[in-house]
Amino acid sequence: MNTKQQPQTALPQEQRQPCEVWTRVMGYHRPVASFNTGKKSEYAERTFFSEQPCSPLAD
Repeated sequence: MNTKQQPQTALPQEQRQPCEVWTRVMGYHRPVASFNTGKKSEYAERTFFSEQPCSPLAD
């Protein structure tokens, strides 16, 4: 594993671009920016989690 850190690059404000966030809704992916007010509220209330990997079966 390479633990060497990459140098930080700073962009001037005029070169920055907004990041488009997509999420899965009702079985397909959509950009969050296109959500209506109610769906944006639901998205803000979501709880995100990460699962632990399964342990290998002991022989």
